[in-house]
Amino acid sequence: MEIELNHLIAQFAQVPFKVQGVYRLSVEPGTAGWERTAPYPGMIFPLSGQAQYHFDGTPYLAKAGTVILGGADMRLDKKVLGDSKWEFICVLYELYGPEKSGSLLPRLHTELTVGHSPRLTELLHRLWETCKQPDALQSFQRERLFRCVLDDIFLCAHSRFDHGAKALFERVSAYIREHYMEPLSIRELAQQNDVDENRLYYVFRKYAGMGAGQYLTTHRLNRSREILENGGVPISEVAKSVGYSDPLYFSRAFRKRFGISPSGARRIQE
Repeated sequence: MEIELNHLIAQFAQVPFKVQGVYRLSVEPGTAGWERTAPYPGMIFPLSGQAQYHFDGTPYLAKAGTVILGGADMRLDKKVLGDSKWEFICVLYELYGPEKSGSLLPRLHTELTVGHSPRLTELLHRLWETCKQPDALQSFQRERLFRCVLDDIFLCAHSRFDHGAKALFERVSAYIREHYMEPLSIRELAQQNDVDENRLYYVFRKYAGMGAGQYLTTHRLNRSREILENGGVPISEVAKSVGYSDPLYFSRAFRKRFGISPSGARRIQE
């Protein structure tokens, strides 16, 4: 289960939680395998190297500048990429209180792009240090530092989410207008631009008033109507020319969009 940034922040604001464990790990290049995640949700903070993670089949590339959130008791497939060791800090946290039962956090997996943050790096190392001498003071500091870590990653992620949004919209919308006749998918468009689907949805809602998928559909159908109104091309060919392999599906989408059938749109002009 992925989640939009503001909803994620709201989850942490509404449900009490405490640190269950902080672990610093180093894994050799080429290492691969799978396991069940811990009975607690957690976060992976890359320090160096890269790794490919799949939480219940959903892929995430863990690398510097990202934070990976994983849920409790999930299948986790992982593989270290490249020739460098994969080093990271993992923080597990436990939910408690009556709000726990309704929280999405135990079932959640997602990725945040935070960029390079020297403050976050410093906080993570200080957080790790609190585990070396477990006493009351260190436990208190660990909870405080983890909340500082959350504060930093949410601020960084929110800043990057808004920064460059217009450029991203213009780049992807231009690509859609040039390649709408090809079998495009929103997942592929997001991957091409090194963002997740949630961010793509956000920028299209902000600048086009609709998601990227609806933008693609709208452009295809508008273009198909132009073709229908300007020539005698068979409807099956029109459908194919705007990216629809199934003429029946195209006709249904066209009628839903314009309130008339493709053949009806053609007769209006005759």
